[in-house]
Amino acid sequence: MKDTIEKLSCGSLIQHGTYNNRIYLLSASNTEIYSLPERLIAIAREKGYGKIFGKLNEIQSLPFISQKYIIEARALNMYPHSREGLFLAYYIDDERKNEDEKEIYEKNLKLARCKKGSKTEQLDVRRFSIRTCRESDIPSMTSIYKTVFPTYPFPIHDKNYLLKTMKENVNYYCIESNDEIIALSSAEKDMDFSYVEMTDFATLPDWRGNGLAVHLLRMMGREMKKQGLRYSFTIARAASPGMNITFARRNYTYGGRLKNNTNISGKIQSMNVWYKTL
Repeated sequence: MKDTIEKLSCGSLIQHGTYNNRIYLLSASNTEIYSLPERLIAIAREKGYGKIFGKLNEIQSLPFISQKYIIEARALNMYPHSREGLFLAYYIDDERKNEDEKEIYEKNLKLARCKKGSKTEQLDVRRFSIRTCRESDIPSMTSIYKTVFPTYPFPIHDKNYLLKTMKENVNYYCIESNDEIIALSSAEKDMDFSYVEMTDFATLPDWRGNGLAVHLLRMMGREMKKQGLRYSFTIARAASPGMNITFARRNYTYGGRLKNNTNISGKIQSMNVWYKTL
């Protein structure tokens, strides 16, 4: 089961389906931008989805806000000319706004903020090595993703999807021990806006507690800066203290929480936005 990626006649790109029970506006075309908010609402009502979610610059956001879309998170200077990135939501189903684990989310956020900028040790090169993934790694990658994530918003369990994205706009990274991959991450690049989403972090259960995600994120930041990207963000599970601490330790700034947004690890979860200028 997976959601469908569809290009609308106006040129905007959406992902939608019952898997995440939402519409995700992946990119908004300026063509017919003023009618797009209502069009998405109509599609969501027709399909029975609970939520519409999208990331836009502050200028594109105006017609959405006028149609009562709400700002769930912000990322300062995400777009060129110092334009803010706004993460907008519209709830078809009001019940979807209610978070059963809100106290846990707040506790994890407080813990992460306490760790902001804290020192991280260098990778223990006697035990681990870190590198960019190759096409030959894809079978191992899918196996790890299937182990770590029973469900995921994008088809990272699919070898063809990993190959396609690897050839297009995603750099995958891994940490190995004894020549076996034990942790993964990815950097999804948008060269038009010169930003990158740091995502798809996965560490095999037996290797958790070694801070591998921090080392992956540090390397990714350096590599993306070398490639000329100026800005980085992530959408991390609010229920995961480790991932939020990882981004806080690398001096990312918290931008807000997307309520009940994403089907990941077996259920719909709320997600935290973190961002940083590279």
